[in-house]
Amino acid sequence: METPKTLSTVRLAAPLLTNSGVGVGVAVLSLAGSLIGVGPQWISSPRPIDAVAVGLVVVVAGAVALRRRYPVSVLVVLNVVALAWSAFHYPGRLVLLIPLIACYTLAALRGWRWGLAGAGVTAFTAVVAIRVAFGAAEPSGIAGVAVWMAATAGAAGAAVGYNRAVLVATRAQLAREAQTREEQARRRVVEERLRIARELHDVLGHTMASISVQAGVGIHLLASRPAQAGEALSTIKHISDQGLTDVKAILGVLRADGDEPDRPRTPPGGLDQLDALLDSVRAAGVQPRLTIHGRARPLPAAVDLAAYRILQEALTNVVRHARASTVQLDLHYEPAHVVIRSRDDGSAVGPGQAGANGQGGHGISGMRERAMALSGQFTAGPHPDGGFQVRCTLPTPDQA
Repeated sequence: METPKTLSTVRLAAPLLTNSGVGVGVAVLSLAGSLIGVGPQWISSPRPIDAVAVGLVVVVAGAVALRRRYPVSVLVVLNVVALAWSAFHYPGRLVLLIPLIACYTLAALRGWRWGLAGAGVTAFTAVVAIRVAFGAAEPSGIAGVAVWMAATAGAAGAAVGYNRAVLVATRAQLAREAQTREEQARRRVVEERLRIARELHDVLGHTMASISVQAGVGIHLLASRPAQAGEALSTIKHISDQGLTDVKAILGVLRADGDEPDRPRTPPGGLDQLDALLDSVRAAGVQPRLTIHGRARPLPAAVDLAAYRILQEALTNVVRHARASTVQLDLHYEPAHVVIRSRDDGSAVGPGQAGANGQGGHGISGMRERAMALSGQFTAGPHPDGGFQVRCTLPTPDQA
């Protein structure tokens, strides 16, 4: 099995071998062209290939192999080789075209500004080499062709470099978008877990509080009034069954996601279940009084659930902590809002209500988080006329 270090070595060796192969191939091709005399003849008799010519060809091979690592230096070296080749009047002129490779590489790697500079240097070198090689017998238009070829090489390199830069930027953008989607997915998972935890807290808190009250009543009446103790036990069973149903429905949302990922998550709860909630409060010995202001209407699912859970938590605090006999509930249906108010006639100060009003426990903070998540307003605290009050305003934007 190949280790990461071995794979890295292979990746580095592959382009090095490729560039070396290209360098050797260019050198061999230029030397072969010189031996067979490719291109127009110089004005004087060409100089035969000697050790200096072979040395220049070796320099060409090494420079072409290193063109990507040192593009500027390679451009200078290849232009010097072209000048030397023409000055010594070696046969064949393929060597004079090799600087175009460096010009193209420089523009592709460094951008159009460097490409423009490289094309200018290459064009100037080519014109000088032509004048040195041909003198007064310079063929017509050959200098213009040399300048055009240098400009073309620089422009082609700049276009390729720009295309590569666009591809790199596009890939980076796609990678960032993929990372953003992953982060959003993780954040949604965390938010969903918090929401489900909040649902379980509300359901279990209300259920256990009601069971605790009914169990206390049953214990108290077991000896003196067995019939009423039996009613308390029946109420406990009903409350437990309802609590288990709600918990199963909430947890069922988790299990259903694997088979139906696009199915809307709708945990139980809503103002249409308010009567059952008030029955459990009555069974706990507290008389709720519900007043609806305005015309009742269906609410958005998120608002409906939040309103129900806030009322449920408020009533749970009343049953557990307030030592109240009655609790007044008001629902105000306004054009763009629904206002919820709960006020009991119990003790506004004490261990239980201290927990409820934020000095301990999580009931009030949970209600506040629900309201803030919907851009609502929430207040809770002792009422000036006695008792404890919870007030929440939830916007209904799709009905405004």
